[in-house]
Amino acid sequence: MTTYLEANKQRFLDELFDLLRIPSVSADSAFKADVRRAAEFVRDKLTAAGLDKATLYETPGHPIVYAEKIVDPTKPTVLVYGHYDVQPADPYELWESPPFEPTIRNERVYARGACDDKGQFYMHIKAVEAMVATDGLPCNVKVMIEGEEEVGSDHLGMFVTENKDLLKADVILISDTSIISNETPSLEMGLRGLSYVEVQVTGANRDLHSGVYGGAVANPINVLAQMIASLHDENGRITIPGFYDKVEDLTDEERTELAKAPFDLEEYKRDLGIKDVMGETGYSTNERTSIRPTLDVNGIWGGYIGEGAKTVLPSKASAKISMRLVPNQTPDEITDLFTKHFLSIAPPGVTLTVTPHHGGMPYVTPVDSVEFEAASKAFEDAWGKKPIPTRGGGSIPITALFEKELGIKSILMGFGLDADALHSPNESYGLFNFYKGIETIPYFYKHYAALKQ
Repeated sequence: MTTYLEANKQRFLDELFDLLRIPSVSADSAFKADVRRAAEFVRDKLTAAGLDKATLYETPGHPIVYAEKIVDPTKPTVLVYGHYDVQPADPYELWESPPFEPTIRNERVYARGACDDKGQFYMHIKAVEAMVATDGLPCNVKVMIEGEEEVGSDHLGMFVTENKDLLKADVILISDTSIISNETPSLEMGLRGLSYVEVQVTGANRDLHSGVYGGAVANPINVLAQMIASLHDENGRITIPGFYDKVEDLTDEERTELAKAPFDLEEYKRDLGIKDVMGETGYSTNERTSIRPTLDVNGIWGGYIGEGAKTVLPSKASAKISMRLVPNQTPDEITDLFTKHFLSIAPPGVTLTVTPHHGGMPYVTPVDSVEFEAASKAFEDAWGKKPIPTRGGGSIPITALFEKELGIKSILMGFGLDADALHSPNESYGLFNFYKGIETIPYFYKHYAALKQ
């Protein structure tokens, strides 16, 4: 397997570059044709890798790519999941090189989607290709790559529900997460859920002259800023009534285990260019980003933001707000709690609307399962050391649905790094990580097949 990888490294990278050049931004309808082009590219590469039945399944949104390789119906089946859509690249001016023209600097590939998730799911296609080409595929494999993960996977749920027989498998393998470092591998055993909403505050029926009306009429930007500021108290806790009611605190023993993951706070601050961290009192930085729920403003706008000055009281102000959820919290319940609270604190001089966008359930996978053991052994084979179990701060909303509808667990076998700048300008993915992933994935198949005998 390693020999095959070494002989084809440049081709694998060239193919990834071709995929990264396709601006498959699912959130912007202007890129609809490009999103489809990316789906067709993935379908064709699955066929070239030796998989069968590679096809596009149409949805009311973007297509889902599916392929499979059934070597023996009596053997276990691995379902690989990933997404070919990417986040918008804005603001373009902050990129050091064009976001859809992949560039190598310092042994890293810089491009939108390099890590999230094109670089990571493409490792699986190349790993399966290597196993098929060398007659070393010990399990059946099914591959499902969607095009709407970055906008909530709205149509994937329907597809999964309607195609349970097609997707029947023993485990789901996902590479859309990270490791602690290239020296210290890790396996994520859980993810946070998500509630994402958009709020709009409306004042007068038109923009007003700030000299004529200022001080007498509510300014929606001022009001929105005050409302948002009130959502956290002085200890960094979220003030929405009932928000923490179902949050289960980890035991001291569990927190001690999580704290074993190497973490350098000073290096963390240097990397981010900040003087200090902040967050909920009583929890470490790693705990704040993994086992605790959060509320953050992702965007805020209103009024005049053009060049020069325009003295107006804007008629409207808006913000997008995301809440990361932990086990026992549900997106529907948290969205409802947020909506009721935010409406209740709006002053009488404005009207308020709250529009839910998308959400996802938190997810935890057991570390004592055969699937987790196979993944751990795979990392140990490739790195020479056991991976550290961790809890991730991000969300992959579809994982909980997979378990509900297909009755199987997902293994979060990611190879990215926190420094990869996901969703930000200058997103990147290390060449080491790309090739190490292709090397590691076949070990999972080997150990999983052996453990399932």
